[in-house]
Amino acid sequence: MNSQAIGVAVIETALVTMPGNPGVYRMLDEKGDALYVGKARNLKKRVTSYAQVNRLPERLRRMVADTAAMEIVTTHTEAEALLLEANLIKRLKPRYNILLRDDKSYPWLVLTAKQEFPRIGKHRGAQEKANFYLGPFASAWAVKQTVQALQRVFLLRTCADTVFANRTRPCLLYQIKRCSAPCVGRVTAEEYGALVSQAKDFLQGNSGAVQKELAAAMQQASEKLEFERAAALRDRIRGLTYVQGNDVINPVSLGDADVIALHQQAGQACVQVFFVRGGRNNGNRSFFPATSKEDGPAEVLAAFVAQFYDDKPPPAQILLSHAAEEQGLLEDALSLKAERRVHILVPQRGEKAEVVAHAATNAREALERKLAETAGQGKLLVAVGELFGLPETPRRIETYDNSHIMGTNAYGVMVVAGPEGPMKSAYRKFGIKSVITPGDDFGMMREVLQRRFGRALEEDPDRNGETWPDLVLIDGGAGQLSAAKAVMADLGLEDIPMAAIAKGPDRDAGREWFHMEGREPFQLPPRDPVLYFLQRLRDEAHRFAITTHRAARSKKITTSELDEIPGIGAARKKALLLHFGSARGVKGAGLKDLEAVSGINRAMARAIYAFFHPGVRLED
Repeated sequence: MNSQAIGVAVIETALVTMPGNPGVYRMLDEKGDALYVGKARNLKKRVTSYAQVNRLPERLRRMVADTAAMEIVTTHTEAEALLLEANLIKRLKPRYNILLRDDKSYPWLVLTAKQEFPRIGKHRGAQEKANFYLGPFASAWAVKQTVQALQRVFLLRTCADTVFANRTRPCLLYQIKRCSAPCVGRVTAEEYGALVSQAKDFLQGNSGAVQKELAAAMQQASEKLEFERAAALRDRIRGLTYVQGNDVINPVSLGDADVIALHQQAGQACVQVFFVRGGRNNGNRSFFPATSKEDGPAEVLAAFVAQFYDDKPPPAQILLSHAAEEQGLLEDALSLKAERRVHILVPQRGEKAEVVAHAATNAREALERKLAETAGQGKLLVAVGELFGLPETPRRIETYDNSHIMGTNAYGVMVVAGPEGPMKSAYRKFGIKSVITPGDDFGMMREVLQRRFGRALEEDPDRNGETWPDLVLIDGGAGQLSAAKAVMADLGLEDIPMAAIAKGPDRDAGREWFHMEGREPFQLPPRDPVLYFLQRLRDEAHRFAITTHRAARSKKITTSELDEIPGIGAARKKALLLHFGSARGVKGAGLKDLEAVSGINRAMARAIYAFFHPGVRLED
């Protein structure tokens, strides 16, 4: 029985007990990894189609051949099934689904509510109900631009609460008319509250009302001969006019909307998303979902929209460049998620159609740039294959480097590059676990390679997966290469091509030496594009190693002996450090002094004292 027949048999066995309810089904391979996740109004009817392989496209025939098991989850409605499907696709990343490659969190603008004088700034992570949030924004830069605009018009503070509480005189932002200086009483709580209300109105799209209010206030101040106040209001009106006329504003008719446009070319797709909130453009971002040549615009947009809003709230309107597959169902699912009505539109004329056309132009240009870069990358990989005598053009190159200071906080790293450039999701860092003699880079490299390829052999002993490199680059010379080859020989992986890239005399870039087993060391011409490419790989590995090491060192600096005491959490640690000034001060404190600290009872004080004085017997 061939593999396709086995897959059909698995599906037919699952169909025997499969209900006709709405739900989500998963095709699994021999390892239990998801091959495909789908949703259906009627599970039994939908899955039956996979047993009729002659009617399936080639891609789905391969999927059926790889299927070793099936799992299902029933839901109450098809809309719930759609939401669950999107969640599982993003989490499991099945090979045969259209995948949204989006692992980044989006920044929001926050206007706090707990303080007497609220603060405006950038926010990521969980949101508190009391605060006012606007977003998401496409980038931190877009948030920064909006915050600066709000400072100019509404004079709201951006400083941290600790800075605000300890100021004795206005900061520079007050001098340049970007803050009203509530920290030193230059504005009352009522006046500041009015500024906050105006800012909220502006952010919600009521800029016209805010401008009229400011104009009326300026006129009133002029009539009362309060010329200084009138001049300040005039400056705020000018700032508001500048913001409205500086391309920060999109057509006001959009209100809250996401504009999503698709462009497909050469078997690839780009989706451009513009975030518009309160009639303002919060920036845009390009996405390149993993698709197949058979996927049409309707399928790609339906999959993209469902996955995109899996972890973020949808706006009231979503404008698309093409109609999405099962668009009505998609509307129902997003409305269910948002707990309010969400409308998905494909505008054909007017202002909204112009905005969508603009997004589509951006999608086309972004995809053309990516295709050009990929073509250039492909040529470089061909040249690398020829340079190192590889049997085929490499599709995965792994580069390794180490970083430490006298053996402390030692880390080894692996960076990966392929046909589309750096594969950052495949980067790995290895905290060195063995005792390393200071300066023993050979020992570090041995441990990294043993862990990386030892685990790879455990997970994929037949080496059928796509995570095996076609070329391994080591940052170093002949010695590092020899140590690496010895590790690979011990693992039985001598057939993986390896090379070392050593810095030239005086560590000059452009004069690197390359080492390979069975070849004399060689150099490349100083302006050779392949040399630049290999240098970038080496430099990227070095950058990743340095940042990993610095992060570990910073974390260690922020820890102290207090973290090792049972029962000492963040709050008690903070109280102790504030009271005694340092961990050394806590260590030298007496029992009575420890009991005097807020939050430290007698039992905890005794535990802390005993930790630092293990040989001292305490009286009851």
